[in-house]
Amino acid sequence: MLILALAVLMCGCASEFNSVYKSADTDYKYEFAKQSFAEGKYVRAASLLEELVTIMKGGDNAQESLYMLGMAQYMSRDYESASATFRKYGSSYPKGMFAEHASFYVGQSLYESAPEPRLDQTPTMGAITAYQQFLDLYPESALRSEAQRRLFELQDKLIMKELLNAQLYYNLGGYFGNLNANDESNYESCIITAQNALKTYPFTNLREDFSLLIMKSKFELAENSTEERKLERYRDAEDECYGFLNEFPDSKDKQTAEKYIAKCKKYTKD
Repeated sequence: MLILALAVLMCGCASEFNSVYKSADTDYKYEFAKQSFAEGKYVRAASLLEELVTIMKGGDNAQESLYMLGMAQYMSRDYESASATFRKYGSSYPKGMFAEHASFYVGQSLYESAPEPRLDQTPTMGAITAYQQFLDLYPESALRSEAQRRLFELQDKLIMKELLNAQLYYNLGGYFGNLNANDESNYESCIITAQNALKTYPFTNLREDFSLLIMKSKFELAENSTEERKLERYRDAEDECYGFLNEFPDSKDKQTAEKYIAKCKKYTKD
């Protein structure tokens, strides 16, 4: 009986929504959309508001309907649509009553759609740009600390992406037969990737991880070099090892650096 009652209730709700959706009464549809939003029925609210924002453009409820549509899309996890709607609000009503929150939620929507570090980080870059624009426009906003926190979190994701890229190059090592071809290798790609990351993010808490990859790659590069390049590269690797120990004297990889130095000195001591 309970299941039957729920089924009847659901059918009744669906029937009511269909009736509203087909109605030509704009005010009635808008009030129903607002009620649906208030009740947490965001997909239903968005379905109605997508039509209503065009009809209401230029009217008294134009700003509210557009902002509510963005929030309904956001709450229903349609983040791509939400970010587009919030951007539209910002361009249509730059001084509007919801402009500050709309600007913030552009970043929030892109933040929610940002992928894990191993994947393409284009949405992450978009979210960072959106949060920076928000902070520039509303430096005194009560949402400032939240935007900054999210911004740092997204930057950490980009840093992790660079670390994973550098680690991949190191793991590939001399694969694909390119270790000495044109004097380039995956180890050199690892070094360049890690060094660029440290230049871009000098205060990252992953600095030691990048530095370790640089040191290990320079040593492996020396080990696998042609005879005419060995001395030069062992000297470079040795310097890198000393630099690593100076910057990270308590590193768990201290013994690795010391082992590398001992091996390098076999070539550099003369």
